[in-house]
Amino acid sequence: MSLVSVNGTVLNYRFDGPDKGPVVMFSNSLASDLSMWDAQISLFVQAGYRVLRYDSRGHGRSEVPAGPYSIELLADDAVGLIDELGLEKVHFCGLSMGGMVGQVLGARHRDRLISLVLCSTAAHLPPREIWDERIETVREKSMNDVINATIDRWFTKAGQERLNTEVTKVKDMILNTPVEGFCACCTALQNMDLRDLIRTISKRTLVIVGEQDPGTPVSAAEFLHGQITASKLMVIPDAAHFANVEQAVTFNRALLEFIETNVT
Repeated sequence: MSLVSVNGTVLNYRFDGPDKGPVVMFSNSLASDLSMWDAQISLFVQAGYRVLRYDSRGHGRSEVPAGPYSIELLADDAVGLIDELGLEKVHFCGLSMGGMVGQVLGARHRDRLISLVLCSTAAHLPPREIWDERIETVREKSMNDVINATIDRWFTKAGQERLNTEVTKVKDMILNTPVEGFCACCTALQNMDLRDLIRTISKRTLVIVGEQDPGTPVSAAEFLHGQITASKLMVIPDAAHFANVEQAVTFNRALLEFIETNVT
């Protein structure tokens, strides 16, 4: 793990894989950290890629500046990290909040991307009241009070039974998320509306969604696919929001195939 000053904050990041390999950059969801991508690392390292993961501001081991944040601010963090690490271009893959960051990158920083992967994400997340309720809950109580509902959105019941170790690890990520960072990012998601912006994305894009994702459902992925001209849509069966964990083999195969067909 390493720390770097970026865009007025300090971000925690990690590289895996060969120094000279093409870079695949992963961006985490709300209430998680860079370890949410553990199931992806081995395959991409073996395939010769240099994997870059980081904790979004307010999450993991990154700094927790006072909020509120915005999706545009989080996207500036991602570009700042690319710059600070001396990278020219990356394959960018983000899930949920990370996918929202990816939408801004695709529209405003396409020159820094080789390809774009948007997982379990949306361009807009109404109603606003949901986010007010979540913010109020964690401020008055704790992150522990949102764990069970979050896990039920992120994994199917069958997945929870089958992946006990992985689900326990995700619960720990949620519990260890700083309250201020969580609330500041909730505000970013609450205020986000990228429905017009994504029409300008021209970079080759893969949109992935779990068939049973209740938070960013198939309809949200279909909207992204319909607005992004150079996009491909993949719906993963037997998966909810954390499709990269619940159906890691299927997810990894689709992701690697897409990246390897988009090498320039």
